[in-house]
Amino acid sequence: MSETSVKLQISTLPGLPGVYQYYDKDGKLLYVGKAKDLKKRVASYFNKDHDNARTHVLVKKIAAIKHIVVATETDALLLENNLIKKYQPRYNVMLKDDKSYPWLCIKKERFPRVFSTRKLIKDGSEYYGPYTSGKTVYTLLDLIKGLYPLRTCNYDLSEEKIHTGKYKVCLEYHLGNCLGPCEGKQDEASYSENIEAIRNILKGNFKESLQGFKKQMKQFAENLQFEEAQRIKEKIDVLENYQAKSTVVNPKINNVDVFSIVSDESYAYVNYLQISFGSIIRSHTLEIKKKLEETNEELLELAVVELRQRFHSQCKEMYVPFDIHVEEGIAVHVPKLGDKKKILELSERNAKYYRLEKLKQDKIVDPERHEKRIMAQMKKDLRLSEEPRHIECFDNSNIQGTHPVAACVVFKNGKPSKKDYRKFNIKTVEGPDDFASMEEVVHRRYKRMLDEGQPLPQLIIIDGGKGQLSSALKSLDALQLRGKIAIVGIAKRLEELFYPNDPVPLYLDKKSETLKVIQQLRNEAHRFGITFHRNKRSKDALNTSLETIPGIGEKTVEQLLAHFKSTKRIGKASFDELEAVVGASRAKKVITHFQNIT
Repeated sequence: MSETSVKLQISTLPGLPGVYQYYDKDGKLLYVGKAKDLKKRVASYFNKDHDNARTHVLVKKIAAIKHIVVATETDALLLENNLIKKYQPRYNVMLKDDKSYPWLCIKKERFPRVFSTRKLIKDGSEYYGPYTSGKTVYTLLDLIKGLYPLRTCNYDLSEEKIHTGKYKVCLEYHLGNCLGPCEGKQDEASYSENIEAIRNILKGNFKESLQGFKKQMKQFAENLQFEEAQRIKEKIDVLENYQAKSTVVNPKINNVDVFSIVSDESYAYVNYLQISFGSIIRSHTLEIKKKLEETNEELLELAVVELRQRFHSQCKEMYVPFDIHVEEGIAVHVPKLGDKKKILELSERNAKYYRLEKLKQDKIVDPERHEKRIMAQMKKDLRLSEEPRHIECFDNSNIQGTHPVAACVVFKNGKPSKKDYRKFNIKTVEGPDDFASMEEVVHRRYKRMLDEGQPLPQLIIIDGGKGQLSSALKSLDALQLRGKIAIVGIAKRLEELFYPNDPVPLYLDKKSETLKVIQQLRNEAHRFGITFHRNKRSKDALNTSLETIPGIGEKTVEQLLAHFKSTKRIGKASFDELEAVVGASRAKKVITHFQNIT
């Protein structure tokens, strides 16, 4: 698309609310977006460089711009949602319709049946739901059938057919599950009372049903009908138990939609709760794949429209974590405390748990997606210019200045690459000087990589605070690598991340995956370094015990270890075996030494 054509098309756009559509040269719809001001929003795509590669590619592909003007921003949001679902443009987030959810139906008929269904028939019947879990539907049906005897047959129970005696009661009547309206044994008024009570339960209002049962129980007890009173008491217990489990907040919170969002670099997860009389009557989490660095505000607005349409919500009140634009006539609240805040936090927890479950599944089922997401998240969290596909972490190990060593562990694509681990004996530093030791090993590591033409890492992590980080920077400066490799220091106690020339440390969320990867790197470097240090001390201790033998020098010790491989084997060797290596005189001294210490 030529620059002149862009300017011409943008210049004709009105500064009004609406929806814009981008098409490529073949007339294929690439992207649909909404705007408060069409001209400003569309122009913003072409007036700046985009960090996001997908946005950059999208802009290059745009050959035509179309728009639809609407009355309000709310109308734009609704239209955007419908167009995305209809055409599913490549660069829009995907709002896929899931399988058809189950509903509870109160059939429009004389003596209505109550049953679950996945098909909505517009015949005047009442439908409650949809429910995202079949288990919820079965639980409600069991509850209803246990409280109120209802017919399950599909007979036409017209007054005329009942009077003519066309039907006979079935087994359900004899089992006590139905009161026999087919033979006129139950009148329409009492049956309708039961249906009204069921409507209230499905709306989350248990008050009237409980009051009615308690009144019946009292009457039976006063009439000395204790078996009937006990039967009603059991129903009260069932209903109260269900109410206790389903009521999570103040019962005064009624007819409210609650939305929350958690997101990472690639995906967002929007949880939706519908509250009726303090009970959660619906819960669903929507996963959205990001395409063009959409903000949480944009994604939540889109998800709110989608979820309310999908679940046919009529609620006129909404709790959200931040202000968003929604359809007119809905009161939007951003709770700060109290019961409203608690229910919003519950929604957020549901979104987080859903995300964690998806991450666990991806790690097993789709490791490539898991890897991409981790890398993108680390790039963002650590403020890097590129994804840290290759990370190296350094750790010093010494005990009271003895046997100073260092370790370098390597992670590639977020996982340990043990074949690339390296260990270092400190050569140029005397005594316990961690700073100088760090400077030495970093210089040795990257000097060798440069000399051998090996690919350098995107990120170096130094296990230590500002001092160790400064020492490592000296080596990078000496090798002219400053600015070519990102480097951070991690302080042990508070998990502070230090950056060069920045006195203020970065604190990552304690539960973030980026911090977990860094901690894993640091712990692995510590483990690898300590193991090397321990082995070196053990070996040196054994070597030293040989050097204490009178008349045995360092050269003889080296000869013995080269041949026998260990001090233990030397101690078990015969005189003839020792003599063949170091001669009779020294062999006798070694034999005498090990005889004295056993």
